[in-house]
Amino acid sequence: MEPKAPVFETIYQDYLARVAGLELSGKQDLLGIEVNGQTLTIPFFNKPCRVTPDNIVDHKGTRPPHSVCVVLCQYLLLSPDQPYDDRQLVTYRDFKDATPYEQGFDNTAQKPISRAFSGRRDVLESGCRHLGGTPCDIGISCDLSYMFEALPRVRVYLVFNDADEDFPADCSLLFEKQAARYLDMECLAMIAMVLAEQLAGKETPDMARLA
Repeated sequence: MEPKAPVFETIYQDYLARVAGLELSGKQDLLGIEVNGQTLTIPFFNKPCRVTPDNIVDHKGTRPPHSVCVVLCQYLLLSPDQPYDDRQLVTYRDFKDATPYEQGFDNTAQKPISRAFSGRRDVLESGCRHLGGTPCDIGISCDLSYMFEALPRVRVYLVFNDADEDFPADCSLLFEKQAARYLDMECLAMIAMVLAEQLAGKETPDMARLA
């Protein structure tokens, strides 16, 4: 459920003020965004979100869940000064600052996908396609693998093996190494959580579930 406490509105307004103070007109290509005056358009899972000094709206014209707003703002605030292009795939735990969020990452993303789609690989594949995922071969033996462009410089790779007589279903979510140059570990965990919830057809949850 989306958080309603006043503190979240305070955080939201603080993010808007910080983003409004940025000069991003020269970073369109670096971040893969559009800058039109004070309106910044950011593709999030292939759907445009718009950030202005007053609000953040998704492709439906409504405010996204708080966790998504945080990810979008942090993507802008943490922008590096130069592009990074390291497409090597790594697990979440491979990132040096991931330790505090590892359990939450597993509990809110990888395990829910494994449980929800055990014995339902065809349903998972349909969901991946519906969300704009692209089938990919990453050189790992698996039942299916899909790439999702969460943000223009942050991609998530879903690797799934269905249950058999010896092992339960297992989902792994991988990132390109460069992802850590564009977002912090909490935001990468939130992106994975959003993906899991969207695949399950549920409302995006709040950040508290990562704890």
